[in-house]
Amino acid sequence: MKRRNKSTSILLEVIAWVSGLLMLLPMYIMFVNSFKGRAEIFTDTFGLPKSFSFEYYAAAMDKMNFLSAFKNSLLVSVISIGLIIIFSAMTSWMLVRMKNKLSNGILLLFVGTMLIPFQSVMIPLMQYLNKWDIPSLNFSMINTHYGLIFMYIGFGLSMSVFLYHGFIKGVPIALEEAAMIEGCNTWQTFWKVVFPMLTPITMTVGILNLLWIWNDYLLPSLTLTSPALRTIPLSTFFFFGEFTIQWNLAMAGLVVSIIPVIIFYLFAQKYIIKGVMAGAVK
Repeated sequence: MKRRNKSTSILLEVIAWVSGLLMLLPMYIMFVNSFKGRAEIFTDTFGLPKSFSFEYYAAAMDKMNFLSAFKNSLLVSVISIGLIIIFSAMTSWMLVRMKNKLSNGILLLFVGTMLIPFQSVMIPLMQYLNKWDIPSLNFSMINTHYGLIFMYIGFGLSMSVFLYHGFIKGVPIALEEAAMIEGCNTWQTFWKVVFPMLTPITMTVGILNLLWIWNDYLLPSLTLTSPALRTIPLSTFFFFGEFTIQWNLAMAGLVVSIIPVIIFYLFAQKYIIKGVMAGAVK
């Protein structure tokens, strides 16, 4: 029995290593070919480049206006995630503490919206938001960052409320009652007592929404028409469509686009695991 378990463990480890290498293979091909010239890519696709020159990266960043796209993505992501965290945390706290049929119905409504695919509502949504255009106030929900942020908040609240709700149920209500006895009002109780205790799940909610918002292409493609407002995925799409023949520039542009997400995920993955495990235990 022990020998069989050991053989099974070795087999699973081998499968895991092979699966990991297969998943990393496309990234390896993209990375090594980003340093090669066009001729070298076609003659030696899988081999290492003759020299690691960053000239193609500089050209790709210049042609795709990377710095502007990076600032746009950072602005949209930070504001969207910050507001999602604030709204979903407060909403979940009130839903947990109310404990009545209305709160249960609202929670089910949030959970139900998670089942609706965005593709089924994107055309009516764009038609509806087009009616919000007020030229006299220079206000428009289309081709603006605040319009895109508004939509991200709407689509991100459902999952965030669901995660917060499960975590907050494990927060002792006695702490809140003690804070109110000491003179804290509802607002102070939430921000000074409850919210600091939600740090693990807050990190999880923030990271999951960041990975989604940072990599999202569909919403920006429907909302942003001006080149100056493009986010990284949108800028990469137009860049790749224009420079598909120059594979070295295209590969360099793709590497530059995914580096911020990879770096962030490597630093933040422990918080995802910690938050999910804490929510599961509670």
